[in-house]
Amino acid sequence: MIHKVVAIIQARMTSSRLPGKVLLPILGRPMFSYQIERLRKATRLSQIVVATTVNATDDPIVAFCLAEGLDYVRGSEHDVLSRYVLAARENTADVVVRITSDCPLLDPDLVDKMVEEYFGDTHPNYVSNMLNPTWPYGMAVEVFSAAALYEAGAESSDPVEQEHVTPFIYRRPDRYRLSSITLQENLCGHRWTVDTPEDFELVSRIITELYPERPDFRMADVLGLLESHPDWLLINQHIKQKKINVK
Repeated sequence: MIHKVVAIIQARMTSSRLPGKVLLPILGRPMFSYQIERLRKATRLSQIVVATTVNATDDPIVAFCLAEGLDYVRGSEHDVLSRYVLAARENTADVVVRITSDCPLLDPDLVDKMVEEYFGDTHPNYVSNMLNPTWPYGMAVEVFSAAALYEAGAESSDPVEQEHVTPFIYRRPDRYRLSSITLQENLCGHRWTVDTPEDFELVSRIITELYPERPDFRMADVLGLLESHPDWLLINQHIKQKKINVK
């Protein structure tokens, strides 16, 4: 049986700490374009869909999607769960890969690894590499069944579950089979997600250094670059990752 695996990327312009971050330029291109280019290198995805909001402030994201030939949907700003349900239904997804638009260094090999785990022998309903964080922040990937997503959308009234999409699933290990992908070496001290000007400065330096000579760079290349420039780690070391209450 062939399953349709749809990567859905949530994106909006009204970030509280760095408004408009997804379209900020790096080497003359929107930051978001690097993430899309990298995701298109993943071999286990059937489709990429951007889930943005109905707000006029997100018209530039729609314009970006049209220019890039990307599928998109528009839905609620705050009920992101309903936005995912809309994107999955409109694109007849069997499996959803959840990604956020502030991770331009996301490794396509990791995306494929996560999808392969979903289809593995244990038959999980949900796969994540952030249940037990060991990966750099900015490498977050979740893979789950569209059926579980639709159940979450139909049953959840918790604002936290609606904002963060997947807590309804991973809060219920008695109902859903969960799989956690971890690294032997804990790398979660690295922060490659973009939520603040300091984050953007670090990611800009990484892309500016690596992309021109090797546009298909991977996570190992980023780690090697930062070993050569340990002072770069200080740029956003003080930024705290926003926490989600799992309970």
